[in-house]
Amino acid sequence: METSTLLRSIATFFFIVLFAGTAHAATILVWGDSLSAGYGLRRGEEWPALLQTRLQDEGFHHTVVNASISGETSAGGRSRLPQALEQHQPEILILELGANDGLRGLRPQLLADNLKAMIADARKTGARVLLIGMQMPPNYGPAYTRRFAQTYADVARSEDVALVPFLLEGFADRSELFLTDGIHPNAEAQALVLETVWQGLEPLLEPLHTAKRRAGR
Repeated sequence: METSTLLRSIATFFFIVLFAGTAHAATILVWGDSLSAGYGLRRGEEWPALLQTRLQDEGFHHTVVNASISGETSAGGRSRLPQALEQHQPEILILELGANDGLRGLRPQLLADNLKAMIADARKTGARVLLIGMQMPPNYGPAYTRRFAQTYADVARSEDVALVPFLLEGFADRSELFLTDGIHPNAEAQALVLETVWQGLEPLLEPLHTAKRRAGR
């Protein structure tokens, strides 16, 4: 083989390898409130940061963009989302909003309307949606807490999106896993939050890449 031909073959090989390593790169946009923004935690302790590490460890090439804001409501998230979708063009939107709506006693129907609007905006860009549910403390009364939690299930069913019913599943009653405010999970709890989110997220990740990853194990 001539030297020039050999060099072209080597260059082609490395191009294929490089392309294969980046072809499945995509963005996961986390759109939440203080529960995802890492309120009271050191940078890198919040569950979206742990998600980035988990994706790399599992062989996925996705980039996590955490655009969560402490104090955010579903109405605020709805107004900001179109610009964020245009900017980041995510493959997957993790929608974690509503806790602040509930704490303010917002009517569940208004929450549902805002969630549906954000899901519709995401779909216009081709993004898949993982909806993260929340629950209110019992002191808000059984009727309101029941209706609030059911809102997420109803929206997920009507809009046909994946659902994680409760972000704090399995530890909401364990005070040692919360900051002193009793509302925000502490650093130790972030791994538990990640596991809950991962159960809903993994099926949404690019199927071909998942198959290749598992075949390579």
